[in-house]
Amino acid sequence: TTAVSSRTLFKLAQIKPFKPSKFFSIDRVFRNESIDATHLAEFHQVEGFIADYDLTLGHLLGTIAEFFKRIGHPNVRFKPAYNPYTEPSMEIFGWSEERKTWIEIGNSGVFRPEMLEPMGLPSNVKVVAWGLGLERPCMIATKCKDIRELFGPKVNIKMVKSFPIVRMDSVNDKKQNKKKKPQASAQQKGFKES
Repeated sequence: TTAVSSRTLFKLAQIKPFKPSKFFSIDRVFRNESIDATHLAEFHQVEGFIADYDLTLGHLLGTIAEFFKRIGHPNVRFKPAYNPYTEPSMEIFGWSEERKTWIEIGNSGVFRPEMLEPMGLPSNVKVVAWGLGLERPCMIATKCKDIRELFGPKVNIKMVKSFPIVRMDSVNDKKQNKKKKPQASAQQKGFKES
C-alpha cells in the first residue's frame, strides 16, 4: 500500500493548483517475518495520509490519536522509529489486556521533502501518514492472546461462526448510538430492495 500512496501523491501533485486532500487505502500485504503470537507474514494493511500546507508532527499526533480513538483504541503510545520515506517517524502502540503489554498497532511519519519535491508538490506542502495492520487492533478488540487465532492456520472456525462482527467503535460512539433514534429503512424511505 506504500506504493499506492506514492502513486496517489504523484497524481495529486499533477493537479494545479494544489488542493489539500486525505486518502486511505486497504490491501493485503506480505512481510518476510517470523510468524508468532503478534506477527503474521501476510496481513491486511490500512494506510492513510493527509496532504496540506504546513502540517507538523503535532497534526500527525492529533490525527493518529483521533483515528485510533474512533476505532476503539483511545489510549495509544508513540515510540520514535526509522522509516525510509518519513522523518520524523513513530511506531504506534495499543494496550493488550490479555497479553498485559503494549503491542505495536501501527506506524507513522511525516513524508521527507526529498520524496515530495520530485513529484512536483509545492515546497510548503507537508504529508502526514500512518498505517496499521487490521489484525492487531482486532486481536486486542476480541481479547485474543495469539493473532494466529484470527488469521491463519490456528483459526477456530467454530469461534469465527459464533463471534459477532468486530466493530471498532469507541465506547463513547456506542453510548451515542444508543441515544440516537433508529434510522428509517430503505423500504421506509421509498427505495426498492434489489
